Amino acid sequence: MDSWLVNGVAGDTIKLDDRGFSYGDGLFETIAVRNGACRFLDNHLQRLEEGCSRLRIPFREHGMLRTEVTQLAAAVANGAAKLIVTRGRGPRGYRLPDVCMPTRIVGVQETQPVACPAAGVALRYCETPITRNPALAGLKTLNRLEQVLARAEWSDTDIAEGLMLNDRQEVVCGTMTNVFFVRDGMLYTPQLSESGVNGIMRQQVLAVAGEKGIDVREVAVSKSELSQADEIFLTNALIGLWPVSQLDCQSFGRGPTSAAICAGLAARGVTECAAL
Repeated sequence: MDSWLVNGVAGDTIKLDDRGFSYGDGLFETIAVRNGACRFLDNHLQRLEEGCSRLRIPFREHGMLRTEVTQLAAAVANGAAKLIVTRGRGPRGYRLPDVCMPTRIVGVQETQPVACPAAGVALRYCETPITRNPALAGLKTLNRLEQVLARAEWSDTDIAEGLMLNDRQEVVCGTMTNVFFVRDGMLYTPQLSESGVNGIMRQQVLAVAGEKGIDVREVAVSKSELSQADEIFLTNALIGLWPVSQLDCQSFGRGPTSAAICAGLAARGVTECAAL
């Protein structure tokens, strides 16, 4: 079951001159719905509000978004909610409209939670690079063409995800995930000052690490450094945490740090990885 509201009205169409459609001029959030409630909704709304501020989208209806997505999610046992905010309709050309009337779109789809694979997942490196652009770094904009091209590179169902690198050959993220690795008890994750999305589950992992006294560093990550990891895991809002068992031809095992993070996430309602 898919349910959509466009500016509060049931439907699934937008105007062709909406800048979100024409230019990808907007932001989106993907939220896990569990037992009829949106998980980490406050965090998603906060990131959306910060993104609108950075993109200078004059959106002031965050309360309405909260009400609408909460109501739609209540009818779904488990699924995924999507919030989209665009700059709204405008004349042809990149110049910002003199008056911006943002478009808000809320949708909920009923799906079953993806179980965390006990054996871990296999990864590959993508050839499609991710662009370095500090103006957009950390944001979840509507333009996902780099991720689309990267994900099109493989069809092997044994590969769960691909890792994307920038032009300096630094590992930034997966096509749909954030990346963490452990070496000598220290937790590392790529820094996102130039590219990538500051995922909500990534934020939760950093918070759990702080609570548990796990040292964590946000750094530039090379393929060589990742190959020396003791543990690797991926995160996003829907999957929670996935341990990595293989990257290219190298095998990795699960360890105490990822287990501790999983336990901390489970205490915050992320039960997909609770059994690890």
